[in-house]
Amino acid sequence: MTWLDKIPMGPLVAVTALMALAPFMPEPHLVEKFKMLTAGTLTQPIDIFDVFWHLLPAVVLALKLIRDIRTQ
Repeated sequence: MTWLDKIPMGPLVAVTALMALAPFMPEPHLVEKFKMLTAGTLTQPIDIFDVFWHLLPAVVLALKLIRDIRTQ
């Protein structure tokens, strides 16, 4: 997990925020996909991939935060 230690926190937070909110107009993909998930229409493989793609930086950030807390 040393690769995780090498990622700087500031840019990771910025990338996480940008990916979570992109595209800004008309609404972020994650909001749209969450609505699809609650409606039961999130079935297309491209939509599922899109959710994973937009959440990937958040997962990396969460892993980094957990690792930072455990190593202190």
